[in-house]
Amino acid sequence: MIPEQTVEQIMNAAVIEEVVGDYVELKKSGSSLRGLSPFTNEKTPSFYVLPAKGIFKCFSSGKGGSLVTFLMELEKVNYPEALRMLARRYNIEVEEKAPTPEEIAASTAKESLGNVVAWAQKWFTEQMQQTDAGKAIGRSYFVERGFRDDVLDTFLIGYSPDSWDAMAQAGQAAGYPAEKLVEAGLCKQRDDGSLWDFFKGRVMFPIRDVTGRVIGFGGRTLSTEKKVAKYFNSPESILYNKSKVLYGMHLAKPAIVKEERCFLVEGYTDVMAMHQAGVENVVASSGTALTTGQIHLIRRFTKNVTVIFDGDAAGIRASLRGIDMLLAEGMAVKVVLLPDGDDPDTYAKKVGSDALHDAIHKDAQDFLQFKAKLLSDEAGTDPLKRADMIRSVVSSIAAIPDTIQRSVYLQSSASQLGLSEEVLGAEVAKVLHAQSQAAAKRSASGRIPSPQGTPPTPTSPPPAGGEVQAVDRIAPRTSIENDLVRALLEYATDMVSVRLKGEEGSEDQLLDVPFAELVIHRLEEERISLQEPLNQTLVQRFSSELDHERILTAEQLAQDNDVGVQQKVAGAMVQQHVLSPNWSQRHKIYPTVERDQLMELLEGTLRRLHLMDLRTASEEVSAKLKEDGLSLEMERDLLAQKVHLDTQIRDTLAHFGTVILP
Repeated sequence: MIPEQTVEQIMNAAVIEEVVGDYVELKKSGSSLRGLSPFTNEKTPSFYVLPAKGIFKCFSSGKGGSLVTFLMELEKVNYPEALRMLARRYNIEVEEKAPTPEEIAASTAKESLGNVVAWAQKWFTEQMQQTDAGKAIGRSYFVERGFRDDVLDTFLIGYSPDSWDAMAQAGQAAGYPAEKLVEAGLCKQRDDGSLWDFFKGRVMFPIRDVTGRVIGFGGRTLSTEKKVAKYFNSPESILYNKSKVLYGMHLAKPAIVKEERCFLVEGYTDVMAMHQAGVENVVASSGTALTTGQIHLIRRFTKNVTVIFDGDAAGIRASLRGIDMLLAEGMAVKVVLLPDGDDPDTYAKKVGSDALHDAIHKDAQDFLQFKAKLLSDEAGTDPLKRADMIRSVVSSIAAIPDTIQRSVYLQSSASQLGLSEEVLGAEVAKVLHAQSQAAAKRSASGRIPSPQGTPPTPTSPPPAGGEVQAVDRIAPRTSIENDLVRALLEYATDMVSVRLKGEEGSEDQLLDVPFAELVIHRLEEERISLQEPLNQTLVQRFSSELDHERILTAEQLAQDNDVGVQQKVAGAMVQQHVLSPNWSQRHKIYPTVERDQLMELLEGTLRRLHLMDLRTASEEVSAKLKEDGLSLEMERDLLAQKVHLDTQIRDTLAHFGTVILP
């Protein structure tokens, strides 16, 4: 259990925009920061961070709350582990109290597996740096390939001894049970229950997530036997999902944002060689086929991708489908073709850093032009091969979601292929029509179309905590309540002037009171109860604090233990559309803003809620009047109530000068 004072120290040190910035490229948007949601596959940014309030809000998923909630949602960890992640980031030592049996049982599987993998990375690195075998075999392999020690340290490179159970014994001696070593993919278990090391005799490349946390490993054999697989990767686990990880992304993020471009290579050493040559905005798919999840990870930081191919023709053909997936996700794709027989690692060492920089920047080609030339050269004059080549180019053009971009590529490709734009456009239209028909059939059969390369996934239930998705209709009363609660949260401590009637012969007095105090007072005075549960909770919390002469703030509620309250606060506080400061700063035009009209907002809201309550009461009386068996006296009482209620409704409507429909 983490002591309360340590929790407070962590929360005081943590800066929400810094931590969220590890996962999302954030750009200034008024008083907030905006970026692409890390929770959904969106192309238009709807994810906001309010640094001043310490909260985030994702409009595409409905999630929102504090920084701790963000980590819990994205990393799928519990509250204590989210705090530990922050503590590690800000170098805060966590001296935990002895956990209770209940707390031990509640420890997440992901957290315990992460501890095993983190220990293994340190053990592998120590083996290479501190043991004779590690230095002679592991380190010498990288020295021979020209890698500097600082690069090996940056990537935490290690070595797994050529022993059947060195890792197994060390892991169990360190207190990690056999089942965890197996679950982490570090060991395998024989029929007799004994363990053997999965990465035996390999140099080790720790695979880290976007925050730099080790989640798995890639191991390269140093054996020359052809039957031995050159590379092994950790098996998939609750910690490591290879389809959503890119090697080197944790190091590449700042440079990708700065350069507004990401270089995509194939292997671990390619990334390391590019770093050694001074190119840091580079990631690798780690030898696996490019996936939609990996593309989404890149797109959080840039839409510009340059794919670096080695000269192997078979490898290039195998990679074309992955690039079509990049186009389908709205990415702007260029390619660099290295000389035959070279990969980024060998090429960088052969020609030097300056020549590598020139090759990846100046020699980059637009992908569709590159593809058309590549396939055209292969097809030659063979009519059937040329027809297949054109169909392949058409499929790439059809993958582009943006209509204008697709049209531009259509024109340039038609010219390059020597075809009329009309003919090529007609073929693209056929493909798009076929895709539309297929999507309609999937929808009709109850399945949701998914991005290319991924299977359909079940529709997720709406999030808890009162958040309403964009597809749901919000009841009119709830919408009005939400607006009042939003204003209460945003302007709680703002002072508003209330006019007090003076005694006969004396002037009225203006009294300045906090907006929160006025809202709670008027709700109680008007006997208006909010109906939406979380709105009720928040009003009660404000009322309770006012009883102790304290005003609750949105910042306090954003750190609340109730995730539903956090989400409600985030949804209320973060606005997608804000007034541009140019009106006042540049044009000297000062529009009336909400802060100047708090009294009007409160008055209008209370009258609308009162009107709804009156109409509900009137409808209930009307229903009772239709019941059988009413006595004459009961009927007279109900009619009198109906007249009184209808009079109040008319008086309330008169305030608005129009008929207000609920």
